[in-house]
Amino acid sequence: MHSKQKIDMTTGPIMKLVLLFALPICIGNILQQLYNTVDTLIVGNFCGSISLAAVGTSAQPVEMLLCIFLGLGTGVSILISQYTGSGDMEKLKDVAATATSFLYLCAIPVSILGLFIGPLILKLMQVPDDTWNASVAYIRIIFLGTLGNMGYNMNAGILRGLGDSRSSLLFLLISCIINIVLDLLFIGVFHMDVTGAALATIIAMFASWIFSIYYIRRKYPELEFTFLPKKLDKSILKSIISVGLPLGLNNSIYSVGHILMQSLINMQGSTFMAACAVATKLTGISNVAISSLSSAATTFSGQNFGAKNYTRLRQGSIRIPLFSGIITCTAGLFFTYFSRPILSLFNDDPAVLNMAVHYIRIVLPFTWAYAVFNGIICFVNGLGEVRYPTVVNILMLWAVRIPCAYAIAYFIDGTYVMASIPISFFFGMISMFLFFLTKRWREIKNLAQA
Repeated sequence: MHSKQKIDMTTGPIMKLVLLFALPICIGNILQQLYNTVDTLIVGNFCGSISLAAVGTSAQPVEMLLCIFLGLGTGVSILISQYTGSGDMEKLKDVAATATSFLYLCAIPVSILGLFIGPLILKLMQVPDDTWNASVAYIRIIFLGTLGNMGYNMNAGILRGLGDSRSSLLFLLISCIINIVLDLLFIGVFHMDVTGAALATIIAMFASWIFSIYYIRRKYPELEFTFLPKKLDKSILKSIISVGLPLGLNNSIYSVGHILMQSLINMQGSTFMAACAVATKLTGISNVAISSLSSAATTFSGQNFGAKNYTRLRQGSIRIPLFSGIITCTAGLFFTYFSRPILSLFNDDPAVLNMAVHYIRIVLPFTWAYAVFNGIICFVNGLGEVRYPTVVNILMLWAVRIPCAYAIAYFIDGTYVMASIPISFFFGMISMFLFFLTKRWREIKNLAQA
């Protein structure tokens, strides 16, 4: 396939290619943050702190049920990048067709399951009575958009594996514009509260997914991509599951941990819940470079592993996480310094604002460690080595973050539970550095020397 949108990571200056690949994703992440931030701004200003807390706390159960399947989507992206590096067109077509069939097999049952499981998870999270009805309404509508959500993420992963990162920016731009317009209409004009925010989100996601299908069919006709299921290759499906399932299970386990963390937050009351919901919007804006450079790391390692360019793999394993850490550190310090005026745009309640600033000052200056950690993890995933990162992720959450959070809540003060987040970042970063001492990495080093 020859497309001007594609970036071949197997030749040329490494960081130039990585940055060219990451830049559209980074801009897209900014749009994604805007997409989410608009919900927070409009809900916070039109509906109040209770509705804001409901939207913030309802995101965790959705993430928990969807992330296992989004991990499988990452498995599709890794296989696409490896077959792109090796130049195997038939395998590329088989992966794309199997991914479409697998999407429908997963998304429809999850949509139905989420309608019933979502409220149960909210109950386990100890959602306060004053936010209960709004949280249930929001989560049930969001689950109805599962097909659009998973479909968009699957297609974006396929395109990133091909080396096309620009298209995701276009899809998100469409989604963001639709979301903003519908938010203003449903909430500002029709006063639909969190129901309007949820409807705006899922309509925007479906629009983005449908457009991504049209885009792939037009720009990459060689893939023979279809809207409806056409083919399910068992060997390809097995490969997708073997690579993507550990990632998905890891993400799911991680999300369960997030729910436990959210439970600690919820126990501090709706003011603290609203403050954390606002603060995480700012941390998301500050950390936009992390996921974009991490996506570039996965595609870079996948394509070069498929092309057997082991020397470039060694070089990229150092440079990509380093750049990600430097950029994130700079952004984190900037947004920490200006946190109060920025956060005041989201909510003017002094109690919420003070607590949100408190959250930012504890977490944001240290997210550079997460940037380095995530860059290495995604690089290793691109090699198809998913077990080691999975173990590290599980330990980072369950052996470090959650025990630290509960210890802080019990022995110190529940409003400092977020201090467990940077502690876990440093643990994860150090653990991923140890991957470069493993037998698998020694094999790649030997192949590079040969």
